[in-house]
Order: sequence, then structure tokens, then C-alpha cells
Amino acid sequence: MTEFAAAKINLALHVTGQRDDGYHLLDSLVSFAGVGDRLRLVEGAAEPLRIIGPEGRGLSAGEDNLVLKAARLCGLPEGLGLELEKSLPRASGIGGGSADAAATLRLLSRNSGAALPGAGAVLSLGADVPVCLAGQSCRMSGIGEILTPAPALPKLWVLLANPRVEVPTPAVFRALKVKENPPLALPETSWADAGAFLDWLAEQRNDLEEPAIALAPQIGDLLDTLWDLPEVLFARMSGSGATCFALFAEKSAAMRAVYDVQDCYPDWWVAAGPLGDAAEVSPEE
Repeated sequence: MTEFAAAKINLALHVTGQRDDGYHLLDSLVSFAGVGDRLRLVEGAAEPLRIIGPEGRGLSAGEDNLVLKAARLCGLPEGLGLELEKSLPRASGIGGGSADAAATLRLLSRNSGAALPGAGAVLSLGADVPVCLAGQSCRMSGIGEILTPAPALPKLWVLLANPRVEVPTPAVFRALKVKENPPLALPETSWADAGAFLDWLAEQRNDLEEPAIALAPQIGDLLDTLWDLPEVLFARMSGSGATCFALFAEKSAAMRAVYDVQDCYPDWWVAAGPLGDAAEVSPEE
């Protein structure tokens, strides 16, 4: 039994305030890419969590791992273990750990037939876990716990790239000079076409992009590279960085862009897939 953990993309991310407890208030349009990690249930496992995959090196399988924290909420049946195939880079702004935790909850719930944990327990795992658990393109607000429907997104392909720079999220928020910014201006109905969506997206922001670039100038170089790609429609940083995304109309253009970026920057992490709800974009194993 397996479960896909799709990369989360903040197509736009506005920071609208800060609570007394220090948590920042966000307003974000979130979607998912057909790129991600994969969780498996393993019978007769010698340990509760085994990590494999190209991005698994150095990742702790100890009790502080979000997968095991999520498993404790559901209960890991005796004789079963979890195997995490890690393909997403760590601390990269695309919700890798949160997506893994959400996939763990779905996997164990499906295996046992039990209900998923309550909203408060899910949020305790991290601000991005609720949206990753829902797995649907939506508007995410509050500190991540308020999910509301958003107009349907056009069919697009997305390239994700990370320059192998880890940017700590707390440091990015500390570097953010203005904490109270205007919220998203979502249309009441769906966009007329992909062009209308892209025009709207260009009017929105990622308020964390500027402070992240100040901490890691490589992000600015990455964005310049993405904007220079043939047939690119749009590019922006996701989350608190350092992963950035580029949008394309066709699969062929996105895949050619992967090769172009890898050819120039072989040390970068680069991948591409369709954009949409997690279940729609999940690749077959």
C-alpha cells in the first residue's frame, strides 16, 4: 500500500499580519505538482521508518521526523513499518515534510479504515499539513488552517527548481520588513482562460520572496534563469524558498526546460509535472 506526497506550491503568498503568539497570518493560493515523495507500508519492518531515495541522505528517521509524528496520531500497527522514498529537497518551500506527514495520515487511515485525526491534531504537525492533507488547489489563510475553495485553475505544467540552498523559514519571516500586507484579490468566478489567470497571478505577490533573496541571493539568480527559459509563462518563488516554479502551457516545453536548466546547473534540483489537485497529478508508481 502506497501514498503519493505531492509537492505543494504557493502560487501567490501574501503575509497579512502577525498574531500575538508570533505566528504570521497568510493568504495564499496553493496548488500541487505531479512531483513528490512516496510513502509505503512495509510488513515485517525492522524499524518504524526507513528512508530511501535520492533526497533521503542525511535525513533523520528518529522520533522528531514528521512522518513518525503523524504515525503516532494514527497508531502504527504492530508488524508494520513505513518506508519514505524521498525525492523532494528538504527545507525548500514546497512542503516536503508536510506532504510526507499528510501522506502518512492518509495511508494509515486507509489501511485501518479509521477516521483521520481532528483538525487541531493535524495543524499541530505544521502549518502546511492541513492543505497537504486536503490535497486540493485552494485558498489557504490564517496560519494555514483555513482552507476555502478557489476558482478552478487552468491546465498548466510546472517546473520546480532549487539551487541547493536551505533558507530557514523563521529567518525569512524575521527579515520581512512589512508584516501587514493586502490579501489576495481572487475573482468571484473562474478565470476566462489561462491568459487571464496569468495576468491575475502577475498582480499578486510572494511577500517572502524579497527577504529570502536578501538571505540567499542564489534565489534571484534562479528566478532570472527561469524567466529566460523558452516558452515560460510565469516564474516565482514558492513558500519561504528556496524552490522556485515556472509555468508552461505544454508538457513538452516543461520537460525541455528541465533539460536546459540541468545542463547549465547540474548541481541544482530540478523536476517538472502537471499542476493541479494532488490526486489528479499523482504519477503512477
